Amino acid sequence: MADQPGKGPDQAPPPLSPAERARALLPAFMPSLGVKVGILIAFTVIVVGGFVGYVLNARGVFDQTQRVYLITDNAEGIAVGTDLTFAGFPIGRVRRIRLRDDGKVRISVRVPLDQTKWLRVSSVFVIDVPLVGAAKLRAFSGNLQDAPLPDRSERPVLRGDTAEEIPKMVATLRTVLDNIDQMTSSGSSLQQSLANVRGVTERMAGKHGVLGAALGGDEAAQKVRESIDRANTLLASLNGVALKMDSVLAKTDQRVLSAGGVIDETQKAVAQVNAILGDVRASLKRVDGILADAETVAGNAKSATADLGALRAEVEASLRKVGALIEEINRKWPFERDTKIKLP
Repeated sequence: MADQPGKGPDQAPPPLSPAERARALLPAFMPSLGVKVGILIAFTVIVVGGFVGYVLNARGVFDQTQRVYLITDNAEGIAVGTDLTFAGFPIGRVRRIRLRDDGKVRISVRVPLDQTKWLRVSSVFVIDVPLVGAAKLRAFSGNLQDAPLPDRSERPVLRGDTAEEIPKMVATLRTVLDNIDQMTSSGSSLQQSLANVRGVTERMAGKHGVLGAALGGDEAAQKVRESIDRANTLLASLNGVALKMDSVLAKTDQRVLSAGGVIDETQKAVAQVNAILGDVRASLKRVDGILADAETVAGNAKSATADLGALRAEVEASLRKVGALIEEINRKWPFERDTKIKLP
């Protein structure tokens, strides 16, 4: 009998399927697989815990902070997580927003202790709402030498909303446009002023130029020009008269004040008058002496009378000389007409 195929003693057993091989190997790898899964789970927990801790640390959960409570009427645009900035740098973060019973909003801000040096009792807090973008919470400290801001302080907040100013700006712009419309309309003061300016410029372009424009017409400008010409003529005449006066004064100065002039001759005549007056004084003294002698010596009356006659003749001669000198002075000095002579 022939042998059946695959039944020989030397033939290998049939191969196993992949599922059968996995079921055969599973009992051998069970202990090591459980250990690996446990390690993987523990590693995953550690990684998640580390990530959570990192995130909390990055958000400042573990940092020592100081609380600042900001009070405002409107906290629109401010949300939890909004930064409190100083000079453009974040120094704190909003942790909580609550509406109080009096209708005001209380914003709780946490500031790290290393950033509290920028906040002082004189600091000002502002909610800045730009036209485009989110609202910003800003802090301003004018004097960093003031006392530090205490913990859990409540400070008012100012609000600067650009959108709220737009209606006011539109109303103001509308008023300005209405005023411009009134100014540029026909018959307005500006149009009349422009017409007057046009008229002035036309007169300035005329024959007499700016003078005609200033005086209102060519006739008035012509009169002014004629007046100016007459004034120039008069000034020329006055200049000639002044020259003649200078010549006359020069001649007068030469005849009156120069050597041998009227003043010089007058001084000489005065000297002669003084000399004659001195002689008259001497003669009068002699008369006085003779009269005294006549009173004391009665017997010599005739001789005294003869002497008196001689003295009288001398006095009359002296007076005649004085009169002649006075006439000479009047002839040489035309400005003096007083011919009286006072004898001592």
